[in-house]
Amino acid sequence: MRATRRRAALLSTVVTTLALTLLGSATASAEPPGAGTDAGTGARAAGLEKVEDFGSNPGALGMYRYAPEGLPEGSPVVVTLHGCNQDAPMYFEGAGWQKFADAGKFSVVAAEQSQTNNGLKCFNWFEPGDVGRDKGEALSIKQMVDKTVADLKADPKKVFITGLSAGGGMTSSMLAAYPDVFAGGAVIAGLPHGCANSAAEAWGCMSPGVSKSAAEWGDIAREAAPGHSGARPKVSVWHGTADTKVVPANAAESVKQWTNVLGADQDADGTEALPGGTTRSDYKDGNGDVVVRSYLVDGMAHGTPVKPGEGCGKAGANFLDSICSSSHITAEWGLGG
Repeated sequence: MRATRRRAALLSTVVTTLALTLLGSATASAEPPGAGTDAGTGARAAGLEKVEDFGSNPGALGMYRYAPEGLPEGSPVVVTLHGCNQDAPMYFEGAGWQKFADAGKFSVVAAEQSQTNNGLKCFNWFEPGDVGRDKGEALSIKQMVDKTVADLKADPKKVFITGLSAGGGMTSSMLAAYPDVFAGGAVIAGLPHGCANSAAEAWGCMSPGVSKSAAEWGDIAREAAPGHSGARPKVSVWHGTADTKVVPANAAESVKQWTNVLGADQDADGTEALPGGTTRSDYKDGNGDVVVRSYLVDGMAHGTPVKPGEGCGKAGANFLDSICSSSHITAEWGLGG
């Protein structure tokens, strides 16, 4: 099983490396491939705790967790998924999640990809065996949630997920495969669920993007959890208009997917200008509830929007000073912000 996974990972790495090289990816070039490995993790881990033995872990992922002091029972849980050539502590710190966890009294589960699975440490959002319900990396992330809910006596109805780039693509797949687990999600510079079914197909998804009808995208998401008939998580989609790595067309396709799944049409019910050149568009379902939000940041390249001057994260490679996305995301989830 692990030998097969290593062979698949090697193939994915070769194709993904070539694709990102051809696209000039900032995530591939911002740091050397070895950056963010265990040698540098300890100093940056802040309050993150490495958690072992959280389940069968078929995706062979690493698990880190942050729990503020005095965390009450019944508290929420936020899952974060880093981008390529990043690691769990890097994303936790760069996006400013400790500050918001302390203020909002919730725990953070920071999943981590390994170079054994993918040489660029990208979550394998394009591999069917890693994004399907009860499969591979998706199941490993689900097991991290289960472990945290049990250990901290957290509220299983208040679990949320967000991720950047490849982590954003995996966030889409987690929302599709586990609508019974997550109450909300935020896809940052990511892609729709089911856009690619191989590393080779991932090229076209990243750029120029793949266009489908809202119904087609919705069917792909619904097929990920065919037996589900209950409520589904609300979704926000974040993208920079100058993103040449995962082009902003992916934001429009993601909006198509989630508005269809959540019972809204593709015409925004309202727009608002926010700081950092950000335009927020709201999409309401038949009950008048905002179920999808799109945030387009004018002129922003590929990365997570942060605002260090306001105490929100740290600017750097793929952490771009524009608007505090973590603040808006946690506010939408009712966790402060």
